[in-house]
Amino acid sequence: MDQKPAFPIFPMHFRGMLLLAGMYTVAWSAFFKWFGPALMSWFAMDSGVIEGLPTNWYGSIGLIFGFIIFISAFYPVTWVYLIIAGITGKIILACWFALGFLPDLTWNKRTAFHLFFNEIFWLIPLTIVFLRALQVKSYLEENEIE
Repeated sequence: MDQKPAFPIFPMHFRGMLLLAGMYTVAWSAFFKWFGPALMSWFAMDSGVIEGLPTNWYGSIGLIFGFIIFISAFYPVTWVYLIIAGITGKIILACWFALGFLPDLTWNKRTAFHLFFNEIFWLIPLTIVFLRALQVKSYLEENEIE
């Protein structure tokens, strides 16, 4: 008697994490896009004039990746590649902030907060959600219902 492995469940709170991560990324990216100079001054803790940083580009790219993460929540098992695109986007944004903004802003509690909690922290739940979606997708492909 063939016994199929237990069906891996994709819980609803994983969709919620995707929605939350997407909205959070969109919100912070909007701050960079539309309030870039003021945000950079706040990040620098008003220690000087921060000009010429590409906040508009950073915000625009972040809006795109945030939207991708948000959209992936609607069909996470089918659109598993959107989740990996969102993870890649968060890595790109974290590297861009660390290499492109930190040298001018200097390391302080605000820049550390943004880098760790707005970019790097979200990699953990997004990776967990991606792995579960991949597990469910592979189960469904292996055990197609006839």
